[in-house]
Amino acid sequence: MAALTDIVLPENFRLLARGKVRHVFEIDQETLLFVATDRISAYDVVMKNGVREKGSLLTQLSAFWFRYLSRTIPGLRTHFISLDLPRHLPPSLHEQLRRRSMQVRKVQIFPIEAIVRGYITGSAWKEYQARGTVHGMKVQSGLRESEEFPGGPLYTPSTKAEPGSNDENIHPDRAAEIIGRKYADCIRNLAINLYTKAREYALERGIIIADTKFEFGLDTETSEVILVDEVLTPDSSRFWPASSYKVGQGQESFDKQYLRDWLTSYDLKGKPDVEMPEEIVGNTANKYREAYERLVGTKWESVS
Repeated sequence: MAALTDIVLPENFRLLARGKVRHVFEIDQETLLFVATDRISAYDVVMKNGVREKGSLLTQLSAFWFRYLSRTIPGLRTHFISLDLPRHLPPSLHEQLRRRSMQVRKVQIFPIEAIVRGYITGSAWKEYQARGTVHGMKVQSGLRESEEFPGGPLYTPSTKAEPGSNDENIHPDRAAEIIGRKYADCIRNLAINLYTKAREYALERGIIIADTKFEFGLDTETSEVILVDEVLTPDSSRFWPASSYKVGQGQESFDKQYLRDWLTSYDLKGKPDVEMPEEIVGNTANKYREAYERLVGTKWESVS
């Protein structure tokens, strides 16, 4: 089965959004259908070809985390309903959409991304080297690349960019200006709690979650903050093997850092219409599968 890079549904499923990876369709006034394609992006640019079964793996891993975190954190509300396909979806589409689709509650999305960083790497490391700050916040001097933040994980939000634009790292105070202090504080506390619980779970299975991105919505009837979108996947997180972790250098990973490194080494960072060689596609797929299998504890069953 080839990588699935586009989704077309009947007209009664209205397409509400087409993201870098996911399509969002309306099932009814209260329910959405998230469908994850096999597209992959890096540096906010979608590659020309996809990674086979990536969308299915991301969906299944997100569902695992929604269930695990709901059991672990009392009172946590998420938008996840089920992995069932809508009853009125034509049977001819079942094979294509099975495992890569989830039904979710429709909520009002907060226009920020709630990034939590446990270790200094990526854009945070670059900013720290230049200015001694992370998202405009002064942090302890003398940190080395990939080092764990001494004071615990940092909440480092970003804007949620429109299609075709790049997210912007912002100070937590700026996030409060955008969504209001009440919800900003709630999101900060919830994001750090989610990250902490997930990091503890993953570390027991040999994976360091260096950082991750959460998104949240608002239940307008109850004013409760809801965990939405994908959760703790190789697309939204940096996963490092604990066995080879070493402070002072970049790390091996189970995420798309491998793809980012390849793009950078061939001067392809940020360029459109890049087609990945089969070796890069295969190695990326293997890294995603290993992350899934370690975290979920079962072997990934491919569909032939």
